[in-house]
Amino acid sequence: MRTKRIDLIEEFILSEHSVSLDTLCEKFKVSKNTVRRDIDELVQKGTIKKVYGGVVSNGPEASQGLLPYEQRNTSLPEEKDAISRLAASFVKDGDIIFIDTGTTCLPMVDHLHDRTCTILTNSLQVCVKAIPYATLQVITLPGTLKRETLSFVGNDIGEYLKTFNIQKAFMASTGVSIENGLTNASMEEYYVKKAVIQNSSTRFLLSDRTKFGRFSLMTYCNLTDVQHIITDQRPPAEYEDFCQENTIALHIAK
Repeated sequence: MRTKRIDLIEEFILSEHSVSLDTLCEKFKVSKNTVRRDIDELVQKGTIKKVYGGVVSNGPEASQGLLPYEQRNTSLPEEKDAISRLAASFVKDGDIIFIDTGTTCLPMVDHLHDRTCTILTNSLQVCVKAIPYATLQVITLPGTLKRETLSFVGNDIGEYLKTFNIQKAFMASTGVSIENGLTNASMEEYYVKKAVIQNSSTRFLLSDRTKFGRFSLMTYCNLTDVQHIITDQRPPAEYEDFCQENTIALHIAK
């Protein structure tokens, strides 16, 4: 339990970049003495450092937290393109779909060039990528631009999404695990993703092999809330068994 709390504290610090001790105590419902002991372990690990009144991250590269978009976009490009190509094959003319902000989802737009459909998204990159394709109607969610993810976030997005009938949602996550489900390191992104899950009929998880067995700060849905998982390699055996037991279709992109 303590190890899991320390992992979550680390994810929170790395996603926020700087956090006060009071915030950590309130967020994780523990005393300052407990937080200080947990922080000491993270300082020894090298991912954070102490400052007056709180802590700051030593850089995102040591964690499973929220990396800047540019860094995430350079990871496994061929695998992500293959995953997106397979995901796009499930989209039919006339569909109303949601495309998430993850870099695994972004290449989908190019593979939808011959389709006539409506795309809802909070991703600035998805909007820009769709500009050359006249048959793709794009509806962007309202909000404030979050530069780390190049996405629009805000408290009103949940209510806004209720006005649409999303047939298929194509989602990304920072980590995927049987116990913790689909997780994300950004609190603002968490609210958007959770609202999409609640307001969509069929959900696809697009995830490369590095995400399995990992978890991040916040769970936006259980693994059983998705009907399809698209990845680049067969996941560990326990995930295949879990998918079979819970009628989740597992698709391997070549």
